[in-house]
Amino acid sequence: MDGAQIAIEMHDGLASIGPRDWDACAAPGLDTDDRPVDPFTTYRFLKAIEDSGSVGPGTGWQPRYLTARMNGEVIACAPLYAKSHSQGEYVFDHNWAHAFERAGGRYYPKLQVAVPFTPVTGRRLLTRPGYEEIGMAALVQGAVQVASENEISSLHLTFCTPSEAAAGRQMGLLHRTGQQFHWVNDGFGNFDAFLAALSSRKRKNIRKERARAQAFGGDILCLTGEDIRPEHWDAMWQFYQDTGARKWGSPYLTRAFFDIAHDTLRDDILMILAWRDGRFVAGAMNVIGRETLFGRYWGCVEDHPCLHFELCYYQAIDWAIRHGLTRVEAGAQGEHKLARGYMPVTTHSLHWIADPGFADAVASYLQAERDAVAEEIEILTAYGPFRNETREDHQ
Repeated sequence: MDGAQIAIEMHDGLASIGPRDWDACAAPGLDTDDRPVDPFTTYRFLKAIEDSGSVGPGTGWQPRYLTARMNGEVIACAPLYAKSHSQGEYVFDHNWAHAFERAGGRYYPKLQVAVPFTPVTGRRLLTRPGYEEIGMAALVQGAVQVASENEISSLHLTFCTPSEAAAGRQMGLLHRTGQQFHWVNDGFGNFDAFLAALSSRKRKNIRKERARAQAFGGDILCLTGEDIRPEHWDAMWQFYQDTGARKWGSPYLTRAFFDIAHDTLRDDILMILAWRDGRFVAGAMNVIGRETLFGRYWGCVEDHPCLHFELCYYQAIDWAIRHGLTRVEAGAQGEHKLARGYMPVTTHSLHWIADPGFADAVASYLQAERDAVAEEIEILTAYGPFRNETREDHQ
């Protein structure tokens, strides 16, 4: 491939790329497997976000998808957006924006390579198998060129993979780390086997929480695929609106997204719903990957003790074990997850900043932040809930 000519193109919509070319990069192997490794970068998921108006005019997320072509074939693509704010990203750069603008600069618009509203680690520089190195380099160089030519302040790739972070550092991008809590299936045959791996105090606490939650006076349903009906989406939309209004003011996803998801994403979705006295009172929506269950949205219209933990954490673990999944990712933040078997892991982002002086200042900040994140993860891991003979002796 030495000397090959690569053409970078920008697209205002996924339709101009098409599902075959996009998924050949985003979800290789999908034609021979029921599920993608990362459902969030598939054509159908990103198209649902786009077609529903969750991104586009008036949202602050303007699609600018990138493709790299070699000999007429798409070898790489990226979910790129022009951003007029920093909402819905979960890697917070509000302080960077304020500092840059106080110094007289213009931080927005910026460019963002991300899955909108989705703090889930996955590939952001999507390449066909065999084109990883040349494809990633082409996308980064193309995005930086777009930013430079349009006098855009910065480019951000959020929740990228560790291998992408390493490649990005080699290309001169700034590296940022963060922290989430994930549950890992250590070959557990059932939920009781998972509990047996915990310290006695944590094991007893989880059993008490599950008993309290399951005494809410109704039934818990786990639904996916054809079992999900329109009324379930209606309930989930109500829950999503309630949580969104309390957390960030207005929900990011439109109602139309849930309608489109019913048609195109049902097989990717696991809904865990609590039914009581003739109505749904709480629910959690998960997205199913080939190896991982991704917890995404939760909400309720009635408060019941521990029901949030049951629907979002314990039911998710139980379902993942029964279906042979290796991991549950329960979303951003939340040290309370540690006591429930979710351990701290490092997340990665990459950043390019046009202004050299500001880039140097951010680089110094990121070094200190990476050290702090690594130290916190080490401390939290030491206080994890899993059995330790020394710890058990003192309980």
